[in-house]
Amino acid sequence: MTRPRTWLTTALRLVAGIAIAVPATLLLGASPAAAHPMPHSVVQLDVYKDSVTAQLALPVGDFATASGIDLTTVKSTALPAKARTIRTYLAAHIHPTTLKGEAWRVTIGALSLSRTEQTSTGPYRELVAKAVLTPPPGADVRHFTFDYDVIVHQVVTHVTLVTVRQDWAAGRVTGDGATQVGTIRLDVRHMKVPPLTVDLGKGSAWRGFVAMLRLGADHILTGTDHLLFLLILLLPAPLLAAGGRWNGGLAGPRTALTRIARITLAFTVGHSVALAAAALTRLQIPGRPVEAFIAASILVGAVHAIRPLFPGREALVAGVFGLGHGMAFSFVLAEMHLSTGQLASSLLAFNLGIELVQLLLVCLALPSLLVLARLRIQPALRVTGALITATAAIGWLADRLGLPNPVARAADSAGSHTTGMLTVLAVTALAAMTAVGWTLIVRQRDGGPTELETATEPAV
Repeated sequence: MTRPRTWLTTALRLVAGIAIAVPATLLLGASPAAAHPMPHSVVQLDVYKDSVTAQLALPVGDFATASGIDLTTVKSTALPAKARTIRTYLAAHIHPTTLKGEAWRVTIGALSLSRTEQTSTGPYRELVAKAVLTPPPGADVRHFTFDYDVIVHQVVTHVTLVTVRQDWAAGRVTGDGATQVGTIRLDVRHMKVPPLTVDLGKGSAWRGFVAMLRLGADHILTGTDHLLFLLILLLPAPLLAAGGRWNGGLAGPRTALTRIARITLAFTVGHSVALAAAALTRLQIPGRPVEAFIAASILVGAVHAIRPLFPGREALVAGVFGLGHGMAFSFVLAEMHLSTGQLASSLLAFNLGIELVQLLLVCLALPSLLVLARLRIQPALRVTGALITATAAIGWLADRLGLPNPVARAADSAGSHTTGMLTVLAVTALAAMTAVGWTLIVRQRDGGPTELETATEPAV
């Protein structure tokens, strides 16, 4: 007697499935030119040693349909009034477990509203929520089951993209871009939302170390302000000061090299000490004053390159100002929320990356600095370079004090052209060394000294 009912139930399910599958397929498979495409949700995972943080970006329209919580006209200031209801809904639809089925703890944190745009959807509002997913003690954070059906359990055409933004052990440390883990959507055949199995592979401390080494190198290359500060202090290093001007002639090659080495070493020690202290103590430092201090240090260095402010004490100044630059470097590590072991390894690798690139840049700039000091047009080139640097520093200082300006934007954009900068430095260094080589050959042929003579022509 139950067979007819079984066949009837199956037939009804099949009809219902087709009724849902056809429009869902049309919507999901629609071309970018299709009318009214629906925005999808995005879940970005940040993987740490003992937990996973998920950032949920949820379109408020579909969120209201699924949860009954209408946020379409709610202002950000009114969001706290609905926070408890939102957190309760989200917690009821996020259930990560180990591969053996052991439940993880889910804590819903900060909530915010924003406006965004996805390809072909146009602008829309979204709810951004952060959730901390904590596995049982000893469980693997890199392999787990993500049972998640926020919005999808009610809006059958909705899709959730799950990506990994940060994963130190896998070498993902910048947060730029994301690696897709999978998608969550309704299985129209079974009318269920299947959980997503998250497999992040095998991480290692070595991958994290190498990634942080690269990050340190990239940070100093793209950090135009840090490079300008060091180079502007090195610019007058081969010169001697007298009477408040750079008109005391030229230091000998050995003296100039010693000064450049001392300035570079002092800057290295200064920012390394501050970076280590701020990172290991997890010191919370306001970002804006530190960034403004860095801009001010560049301005001081530029003025010093025009008129000597602290001749002979450049290394001391580089060390003091280096402390501020190190605090700025520490912001990168602070944002990663690493464990103590990962932080120690990252600190070493990040600093090593900075020093290697810094050493490369000094070596490339060194021949040009020594040859430039002996050219008749040296004063004009030095003052021009200092004025350009001072202009950039003033723009940065204003921007970091709350006054955005095109000068700061242009100076920041220079950090995206590191390949060209390195090429120019390399070509200039090669030309400078070639010029020095020809000078030595000519002097040896004429029976003159083999070391470059110290020029006595006054410099401005």
